[in-house]
Amino acid sequence: MTGASGMLGRRTAAALTARGDEVTVLQRRPSGLDCREVLGDVADPAVVRRAAAGQDAVVHLAAKVDVVGPWAEYAHANIEGTRSVLAGCRSAGVRRLVHVSSPSVAHGGRALVGAGADPADPARARSHYSRSKAVAEQEALAADSTDHAVLCIRPHLVWGPGDTQLVARIVDRARAGRLFRIGTGAALIDTTYVSNAVDALLAAVDSDRHGEALVVSNGEPRPVADILSGLCRAAGLPGPRGWVPVPAARAVAGGVEAMWWLLGRRDVPPLSRFLVDQLTTAHWFDQRHTRRVLGWTPAVTLDEGFAALARWYAEAAPDPPAQGCPPPAVRAGRLERAG
Repeated sequence: MTGASGMLGRRTAAALTARGDEVTVLQRRPSGLDCREVLGDVADPAVVRRAAAGQDAVVHLAAKVDVVGPWAEYAHANIEGTRSVLAGCRSAGVRRLVHVSSPSVAHGGRALVGAGADPADPARARSHYSRSKAVAEQEALAADSTDHAVLCIRPHLVWGPGDTQLVARIVDRARAGRLFRIGTGAALIDTTYVSNAVDALLAAVDSDRHGEALVVSNGEPRPVADILSGLCRAAGLPGPRGWVPVPAARAVAGGVEAMWWLLGRRDVPPLSRFLVDQLTTAHWFDQRHTRRVLGWTPAVTLDEGFAALARWYAEAAPDPPAQGCPPPAVRAGRLERAG
C-alpha cells in the first residue's frame, strides 16, 4: 500500500498486518511499521513496480492533501502518482486496486444532502487538491477491468487521535483563542472516525465490487458547531468563541490566499475559500449503498470517538509536576482503544 506515513494509511497497514496479510508499504520516509518497506516517490514507476511485485491487492492512499502549493505539486503526487500506481499494478499482475479518493472530487460548492457518490468532475472542483484527485479517480476507474479490479473509496473528513490534518488544527486554534464559527454553524456535515475508515478499506480489499466510487462516513450528520465543540471538549478546551459572517469570511479567505501566493508561503493559511465552503455548506451522504455492497457498518459512533479522543488527550497530558508528553509513536499505539 502507498501512503503509510499518514494517520489513515498507518492504521490500515497495521490492521492488514494484524490479521495476517503480508504487507508492503511505499512512502518517502520509514514508517516504523512491522512490514516490508519500499522508500521512494510514488510517481516513480520503478519504485512502484518494486513495491507492487508479488502483491495480490494494492491500497493507494498517498496524496498531497495540503491547501497550499502550486498545481504542479498536486499533479505530480496525485495524478502522476496514480498513473504510476496503475502502471505498476498492471506490470506486476495485481488483481485489485483500492484507490482512496475524496468526496470533494464531486463537490462544486453546493449543499450535499443525503448525496451518493456523484461522478468526479475536475471542471467543477474548487481546489488544486480536489481537481487533481478528481482526475486521478477518473483515470483509476477507467483502468478497471475483470483482470484488474479498481474500487474507489472516498472517506469523508477522517479524524481521530493523532490526526494532524483536522483535529490538531482545530485544537491549536481553540487553545490560542482563535477558533471562530463561520456563519450559524448549523450546516449538517458528515465525518468518519478513523477506525471506521480503516474497517471500510479492509472491506474494500476483500470485496469483489469494482468499477465504481463509494463514499464512506459515519453516517451521523451533525451541525458544524457541534462537531467543533465536540473536538474541543475532548481536548479540554472551550469551543468556538464567536462567529464571523459568511461573506466576511469568504472575503478574508480570498485575501489570505492571495497573500500566501504572493509571499510564496508553504505553511497552511489560517483560512481558505475551500475551508469556508466546508464549514458553511451541508455535506452528508446516504450510506445505504456503501454499507450494502461492502458488507460494512461503522463500529464506533461519533460520541464514542469523541470519548476515545478525550482519553487520548488525557493520557498525553503531562503529569504534575511536569512530565513530557509521550512520543508520537507511543501515543499512536493507544489509538485503537475506541473500538
